[in-house]
Amino acid sequence: MNTTRTAATARYLVLTGMAVAVLLPFVSIVLAALHPSGAQISGLSIPESWSWSNFADAWRAANFSNLVMSSLIIAAGVVPLALVLATFAAYSLATLNPFGGRAISVGFVLGLTLPIELVVIPLYFDLRQLGLTNSYLGVILAEAALFMPFGVYWMQTHFASIPGELLEAARVDGARSFTILARVLMPISWPAITTLGLLYFMWSWNQFLLVIVLMQDPDMRTAPSGLGFFVGQYSTNIPLLSAASLIVIGPIVVLYLIFQRNFVSGITQGAIKG
Repeated sequence: MNTTRTAATARYLVLTGMAVAVLLPFVSIVLAALHPSGAQISGLSIPESWSWSNFADAWRAANFSNLVMSSLIIAAGVVPLALVLATFAAYSLATLNPFGGRAISVGFVLGLTLPIELVVIPLYFDLRQLGLTNSYLGVILAEAALFMPFGVYWMQTHFASIPGELLEAARVDGARSFTILARVLMPISWPAITTLGLLYFMWSWNQFLLVIVLMQDPDMRTAPSGLGFFVGQYSTNIPLLSAASLIVIGPIVVLYLIFQRNFVSGITQGAIKG
């Protein structure tokens, strides 16, 4: 009994330490953002006066109205497109045994090792020939393609873990492939799909290099790219810079809190099946 209690206490202490290590930097940014603009900040300090106006000032200075809207437009295009394509491809590779399926699966796995820095310049020239640079559509298509390897691997692993007897029973009842996907697999795959959708949104929202290269119009760039230029102008104004950083990461935090249970369930499910 004592050994079990000691082990449980040790686990809680480790988890508490990890939580503090993750939350402490975030708390320090929040406190820094609430200091008066231009204040010199050292370490973790509580402001004497709370300057909530820093968020409004940072929003106006960085033109976040256009940048956040651009980020939402791109993410709203990337997430459903990449989810649908990854789900269909993974379903085919995991259950339909297409010709050359194993080689295709290996190709998607190899795609996980492809750094964006390696393809962004050739991608720019290809999209320029198609007239898709400096446009939302070009960025959406590029991001969806770059996110596909992980999405296919994630969903293929999930579909492959579902008992084959379930699929065979559906086929015996006369269900076609699309019906099996829509009515049998999708209802039990929402944790995996939700987790993948959150990851896609986070990656699309945080994308920096691709947007900088493909978007020449500053007003069409995304919030993280705008933050990069903001740093160059206000690098010495720590409170204003902290407020701008919180504006950029805020939507991801809010979305995670809303879908926290589905996200944790999807990650845990993948870890157990893996």
